[in-house]
This record gives sequence, structure tokens and C-alpha cells, in this order.
Amino acid sequence: MGRKFFGTDGIRGRTNVGVMTAATAMKVGQAAGTYFLRGAHRHRVVIGKDTRLSGYMLENAMTAGFTSVGMDVVLLGPMPTPAVALLTREMRADVGVMISASHNPYEDNGIKLFGPDGFKLSDEDELAIETMLEQDLPLAAAEDVGRARRIEDARGRYIHAVKASLPHNVRLDGLRIVVDCAHGAAYHVAPSALWELGAEVIAIGVEPNGKNINAGVGSTHLEAIKAKVREVRADIGIALDGDADRLIVVDEKGQTVDGDQIMALIGSRMAAAGQLRGGGVVATVMSNLGLERYLKGRGLDLVRTAVGDRHVLEKMREGGFNVGGEQSGHMILTDHGTTGDGTVAALQVLAALIATGQPASEALHLFDPVPQLLKNVRFTGGKPLENPAVQEVIAEAEAQLAGHGRLVIRPSGTEPVIRVMAEGDDADEVEAVVERICEAVRRAT
Repeated sequence: MGRKFFGTDGIRGRTNVGVMTAATAMKVGQAAGTYFLRGAHRHRVVIGKDTRLSGYMLENAMTAGFTSVGMDVVLLGPMPTPAVALLTREMRADVGVMISASHNPYEDNGIKLFGPDGFKLSDEDELAIETMLEQDLPLAAAEDVGRARRIEDARGRYIHAVKASLPHNVRLDGLRIVVDCAHGAAYHVAPSALWELGAEVIAIGVEPNGKNINAGVGSTHLEAIKAKVREVRADIGIALDGDADRLIVVDEKGQTVDGDQIMALIGSRMAAAGQLRGGGVVATVMSNLGLERYLKGRGLDLVRTAVGDRHVLEKMREGGFNVGGEQSGHMILTDHGTTGDGTVAALQVLAALIATGQPASEALHLFDPVPQLLKNVRFTGGKPLENPAVQEVIAEAEAQLAGHGRLVIRPSGTEPVIRVMAEGDDADEVEAVVERICEAVRRAT
């Protein structure tokens, strides 16, 4: 069955265009509420959001949907995605909702759903709810309509959980930290958690106005935090995205540290402490070959999945791993949560700086990435990857890179684009390989 609503990470789109309307949000509330009305207890949903203007509209619409089928609603207000997952479990809720489009601009919004265990829904659950979205669902009797309430201590609960991810004897005294919250969901909780642990905190991206989320700030726009780190001579910069499930670090020299180096640091330190499970780290096909070689040199595996933090988490649960993530900054540490958490991952990095006494530029440069190049080729029709001429060029490229490089080719899930990525020890060879494949795709369309 083709999906009309759910994509790779919940429902997402342009506000008041297509599926991302108040009417859809109310229907999602009714469908998800009906789906999770199991057992004789009073049912409850937890709803959080980021700071987008459209969050008010969608929050109210979903509240109407859930209460109309008999489910009570607990409203958290602006909170990170991992906080919603945490509070769904802690409050014994039947379902959790995060209203956010992550790192997208404010004009977009989205709906992510969590089950009572705090994990994102399975494909089967999403498909069942998708089917219900186009059905007439039974509404609750007048006496069974749900209630809604807003809780005021959600921030404190999440800050406590974040701090609890570190041993009690670890303090951040002496560290000057710039934290960029992207004018998003963590604008209050991330700076507060760092300050309560003793750090000197310089916060940027903490003045949301409904329209400035991710606008020139955050983990996908690093110019602002790099400038601030250099200006105040900070020890490190912590950049989060709009819903704070993603982390990119900037070292004291203003250099970018991506998710691969962060996974290398966290994974190797946990392995040395006997805390790493699964025998390695889970990452996607986009993670650099340098990370794979670094882990292998320490007797650890790099298990790769398709792109998307959801695929990473599925593989982690399947293989018993407790560290995984993406080069783009999603960090999943299942000892501390059920989804990516940029703030928790940042604390593990900061604890390493305290423990080693090394500057961030040394502690977070554990391997040299091999040259990697990604290009997107737009096509006008057909299926170019099934073209024999394209397949022949790809086969030749794989043979050329065998043993000292890697090739990843995949169609975009949202637009008519083929993504061609190659990496290897020779930058010129990598560039030539990518260009040959791109040209073959162009000729085939």
C-alpha cells in the first residue's frame, strides 16, 4: 500500500498545504487515539512541540482529535523530541506526540508518534494508523470525552534526566561552552542543564519568535556558533537542531566535528570502560570509511544501515547495541533514552574533555576522514538506476574502489534525485568516479 501521510520519520510537510493541516492533525489524533485505546484504564497522550508558529494550530487540533475519542491529553509545550519520548514512558502514557519538522524552516511542520515504550512507531503501527485516517472513526460518548491539561514541570523533569546521564561526580566546572539551540525546542532546557552542571554557558539561538527556528543558527547553519566560539574563546560549541535530537560540535578552533567523530569518541570510551554493548557502533551507509577503520583498529565493528535514525535504532535493538547515530549528528544512546538526544550526547563529549584534559580539537579528532564526495543528480523521468548503461558504469566504479574505497548510490525518497556518494583514499579518484556515474545518470534520462 502506498503511503499518503507517513514518510520516513512521521508526517511532514508545508504548513496548510497537502497533509500538514489542522484537519489532518485532528484526524491523526483521532486515529492514533483510537489505535491506542487498549485496556480498561484511563488513556493518556503526551504532546510536545518545537517553537514553530504552526505548532499552536496543530497542538490544538490534535488535542481535539485525541479528546474526541476519549483520550486525556497532557501538554508539555516546547520540549525536545527526546523529552517527549521520556515523558511518554514516565507518565505511563499510551502514546506520545512530537510536533516538529526538525531542522526544516519554520514554514514546515511535522508529527512524530511514540508508543507507550517511548520508541517511534513501527512500520506496522504507522500503516494501521494510516489506514484509519481515511475511515469514519467512532467518537466517545459525551461522558467519556477526554480532558486536557498543561503541566508546568516538564522542563525540570527532562533536565533532571539529562543530568542523570552523567555520574554524580562529573561536573563541568572550568568549561566555557557556547550552546546554539536553533531558536528551537531546547532553547531553555539545554543551557539550563549545562549551567546546573557547573559550566560557563554562552547561549545563542534562544530567542524563538515562531518564525526564526533554524534560521541561520543550529546544527545545519554553523557560521553563527563558529563565530561566537572564536569571539568568546570558548572551549567548545554545542549546536542542536530545531527539535534537539541532533548534535554537531564546534571545537575551540572553530572547526566542525560531525557525528562520525562523536560516535568514535563515545564508542571507544565506552568500550574501554566495558560499557559498550553489541561489539561496536551502528551507523548509516553515509558514515565515513575512516570511522570504520578506526573502530576496526580497536576490535570494534561498524554496522551500517540505510539512511535515517529510525533504521539505526532498529538495528541497535535487533543486535543489542547501545551506541549508534548518523554523520549528520543524530546520536542514539539507548542507556539513556529511546531516541536521538543531542543534549545527552553533548554531555558525554563534555565528560570526555573533563576526564582527558584534552582540548576539543584533540579529543574529537580520533581519525582522519577519507575523502568523501556526494553529488545529487536530478532526473526527469523513468528509473535511471535500472538503465543497463548506468549499471555498467556503477559496476566498473565499484571494482575500481574495491579494497580502498566505497560507493553508495540511492534515490531520494522525496524528489526525483539520485544521490551519488563515493569515498576513498585518493580524492581525485573519488571525484572522477562520482562524475562518471552522474554523467551516466544524466544521459539515461
